[in-house]
Amino acid sequence: MKLLESIKLGQHNLKNRMAMAPMTRSRADMNGIVGESTVKYYEQRATAGLIITEAINISKQAQGSPLTPGIYTPEQIEAWKKVTAAVHAKGGTIYAQLWHTGRVGHSLVKNGEMPVAPSAIGIQGQQHFTMEGMKDYETPRELTNDEINSIVQDYKNAAVHAMEAGFDGVELHAAFGYLPNQFLADNANHRTDEYGGNDENRNRFVLEIMNAIVSAIGENKAAIRLSPTNVYNNISHSHLIAQFTHLIEQLNKMPLSYLHLMNIPYPAEQFPHYPKNVIEDLGKLSKHPVMANCGYNQETGEAELQKGIAQMISYGVLFLANPDLPQRFENNAPLNAPDRATMYAGGDQGYIDYPFLNS
Repeated sequence: MKLLESIKLGQHNLKNRMAMAPMTRSRADMNGIVGESTVKYYEQRATAGLIITEAINISKQAQGSPLTPGIYTPEQIEAWKKVTAAVHAKGGTIYAQLWHTGRVGHSLVKNGEMPVAPSAIGIQGQQHFTMEGMKDYETPRELTNDEINSIVQDYKNAAVHAMEAGFDGVELHAAFGYLPNQFLADNANHRTDEYGGNDENRNRFVLEIMNAIVSAIGENKAAIRLSPTNVYNNISHSHLIAQFTHLIEQLNKMPLSYLHLMNIPYPAEQFPHYPKNVIEDLGKLSKHPVMANCGYNQETGEAELQKGIAQMISYGVLFLANPDLPQRFENNAPLNAPDRATMYAGGDQGYIDYPFLNS
C-alpha cells in the first residue's frame, strides 16, 4: 500500500505518506496556552508520517476564535515544547500551522478590537462563534501598508518561535478564507496599491510571508496550505487558474518542503471557470511534493497517490477519531466514528479518549 510507504519530505524521512491534517480543537486556555491533554492528543497520533498542528495564532491580533492556541508569548512556546518532545519521543514529525484569521473573527473574541482585512468587506450570510454565542460578522478594518509589513514580521517571528519550541517545520495557513486567503481573493481584496488590483499583486502578501519564513528558518522547513476552490467565508476568485498558476510558479522558486492543496467541492454552476480537480489541474504545476487533502478515505487516498501527482494524503476527521489510523488501514480494521458534538468542546471527551485497536 503506497499510503504506508516511507517518504523523504523536507529534511525528514517519514514512516508513511499519511499526514494528520490541521484541525482546530479549541482546547487551549484563555491565554492561548495548550495543556497536558494537548500533549497527549498529539502524542497519540504520532503514528502519522507527519502531524500538522491545529492552526496557531501568530499574534494577539491574529486570534479570531476563543480557546485557540498561540505561539507569540514565552508561556505559549514553553507549552508547545512539551508537545513536540512527546511526538519526537514516539518517533513522529510535527509541523506548526501558522494562522492569522483576519476578518474571520469578532471583536468579542479580540478584547474589543475590530478584525482586520485587506479591505473593509465583511462576511455575509454566516455567523461566528464567540463566548457569548453566535454573532453576525462585523465589517473589518482595512490594514495599512505598515500594518501589512508588521504582520509579515509576525509570521516570521512565529516561525522562529516554532523552531524554538521544537517543531520540525511550519505550514502557512493560506487557505479556507483566513487572512492570506483574503488577500488572494479579488472579492475580498479591493485594494488598489501593490497588494491588490491584479493577480500578481494579490499574491504578493502570501509570497512575502513565505520568503520571510524561509529566510528565518532555512530551506525545506516551510510549507504552505492553499484552498483554491474554497468558497466558505465568502471567498471567490475571478481568474482562479491564472492566479494560482502564477502563485505556484513563484512558490516553486523557494526551497519549500511541500505544497498542501485542499480539493474542496464547490457549486459548479456558480463557478464554471474553476478547475474540476485541484490536485490534477494545479498540483501538477508544483515542483515541491504535493499533499492532497479533503475527504479522502483509505481507498481514495491510495488511488490519489497512484495517480502520481500527490506524494502524501492528509486526513483530518479520520485521525481525530482514530489515533492509530495507519495501523487500521494496514489491517483493514474498522474505524472509530467521530463524535462531532465534542470536536470543539473543551474537555478530554472526544479529544484523547478514542480507543486504539489494541485497547
